Amino acid sequence: MAGLFLATSLVAQTARRGMADSDALACSLGSLFIEEPTDTLDVYGGQLNRLRPGLLALREQLGTPRRSPEQIEPTRYAIGLLHLERKLMRNPAMLSGLDEGIQRARQQVDHFGLLHANVMAGLADTYSRIISPLGPRILVNGEQLHLGNPDTANRIRALLLAGIRSAVLWYQVGGRRWQIILGRRRLLQQTEALLAEPPPEEDGP
Repeated sequence: MAGLFLATSLVAQTARRGMADSDALACSLGSLFIEEPTDTLDVYGGQLNRLRPGLLALREQLGTPRRSPEQIEPTRYAIGLLHLERKLMRNPAMLSGLDEGIQRARQQVDHFGLLHANVMAGLADTYSRIISPLGPRILVNGEQLHLGNPDTANRIRALLLAGIRSAVLWYQVGGRRWQIILGRRRLLQQTEALLAEPPPEEDGP
């Protein structure tokens, strides 16, 4: 769930500001290319600290009782992605197309690097062809100056695709969409516990 909210909070930031933290982007988008993780955390680089922005976003969404429409956008996007994930998993042809699109993007990553504009364009195209037709489409709010920028729009779609990856993982480990609403207290407690864990010690010289 922290991975899902990492993606949706980055979508909201990118749509509003036109940019987002590169380390957080790399954590979220990199999850698309982890095929055989040994555990859940491996999907996000193997370190809980890399998911901290997602945990903070999740805590803000779950723990703030009164929020403006702008503040609840990450939750709205997350619920929409969980709904699309269920439709995707019932469509073998779309799943196959998604895998092919990610494999093409993997080749681009090897050549250009993870956050290159060409990689973002490839992932965005996969989202538009495979996920968007499942409907209903996720309407992203933001500044038109940024939403009208093709590179920014591609980054947003790539992040939505990364959100789908986390939604798949959420269901695989037993999560369900209703828990965002009805199980928010337990999710918040677990989020606070993870945030309280000390960061890993850095190796000495």
